[in-house]
This record gives sequence, C-alpha cells and structure tokens, in this order.
Amino acid sequence: MGNGKTVLVTGATRGIGKEIVFSMAQEGYDVAINYRSKTEEIENLKAQIEKEYSVKCALVQGDVSNFEEAEKMVKETIEQLGKIDVLVNNAGITKDGLLMRMAKEDFESVIDINLMGTFNVTRNVIPLMVKQKSGRVINISSVVGVAGNAGQTNYSASKAGIIGFTKSLAREVASRNILVNAVAPGFIATDMTSVLNDTQKENISTQIPLKRMGEAKDVANLVKFLASEQASYITGQVINVDGGMVM
Repeated sequence: MGNGKTVLVTGATRGIGKEIVFSMAQEGYDVAINYRSKTEEIENLKAQIEKEYSVKCALVQGDVSNFEEAEKMVKETIEQLGKIDVLVNNAGITKDGLLMRMAKEDFESVIDINLMGTFNVTRNVIPLMVKQKSGRVINISSVVGVAGNAGQTNYSASKAGIIGFTKSLAREVASRNILVNAVAPGFIATDMTSVLNDTQKENISTQIPLKRMGEAKDVANLVKFLASEQASYITGQVINVDGGMVM
C-alpha cells in the first residue's frame, strides 16, 4: 500500500541504487527508476516492484551528465507520478588509476557523471520542492571523498565535491523545509567490488574495524531513515556507512 510519497533514484538498476529502490518501495513510496539503457531486466524490475509492493513505478531514461536529459527525466517523473518528495542522487562511476598515468578523459568522465550529474538532476528538482515547501535530497558520496584513496583522485574529487554541494545546498533550502544530506559508503559488496580478488578483499577487511564489507542494504536502510519523518531535524550532514573504517 502506497504512502502517498514519491522518490526518484538515479543509477537505480543495480547495486546500491537498486537496493534503495526496493527499500523505498517497501515503505510505500512510488518510485522513479533512472537508467541509461533500457533492457528486459529493467522492465522486469518495474513489474516486480509494482506486484510485490502495490506502488507505482516509473522508468525514466537519461544520462545524468547531460543537463537536458536530466531535465527531461524529472519532467517524465512528474508526468507519471505527480511530484517528487525525495531525490536520491546515486548514479556514479569509477575509472581508477594513478594520477601520473590518468587520462584527462578518465578524470572528466567521473566528474561529469558523479558531480555534474548530481548538480544536473538536483537543479531540476529543487524548484519543484521549493514550490511544494518540502522535500529531501540524499546524495550518495563516499568515504573516499572524506579521507581520499590512492589511485582514485578523480573519484575522490567527485565525491568530496558532493559533500561540499550537500552542505551548501542544505543552507540554501532549509527555510523551505527541504533537507539535504549525504551518505558516504565505505567498501560495499556490489558489482564495483566484485572485481576484487580474495587477497584484495582480505587486505580491505584489515582496514575495517568490523572486519567485513558492508551490504547494499546497509546503505539503503540509512537512506530510508533520512527520507523518513524520524530524520526531520537532520540536514547538511555526511554520514559514513563504513564499518568504522573512517572515524
């Protein structure tokens, strides 16, 4: 049964984004799933959500790094679901490498999708939230944006930029009852980390006080909380989900 609220999740077809979609649908949110390339799997995902949770599910195609496509995506969400109560900026990529060998294109593409993508979608959603005098913006950053990581100057810069963006926007829109927060995951078991071998995973675990990687649901649970009424006095914050890796 729906709760009368809607959420738009970018990069929502796999990993953390997909888990956030399921978590929010379970809470009764109508969900808009952003994707870049349409597949049968995405259609099946829509059907599954509508059947299991009795909520509306809109599929909105668009490359978040393109301002016009982000604008179109937001308009399609409004046309299909009526409004946007919660925006989750999750879309992101990595193109790791030491800076001395990093191609200019690899730096730019990560910034364009991770940071500019967050701007493009939020810029098109915020006027709607200001008009309705309510809303939640939840940006998926990373502990790498807090502490840095060798071989990820592009990714770290993009995720640190999201943190600054989050804090500044939170100050701008608080008077309109719009809350803006960032979630900073550590090492989460997703497609991005599945390429690591056992030795690499073991080395990572030694850096984490809890001695294990997190799961996508650990991030989704925090997003769900920040979107809820229980988090109505929290804004401008960056919350790590990292097993204690960065303290």
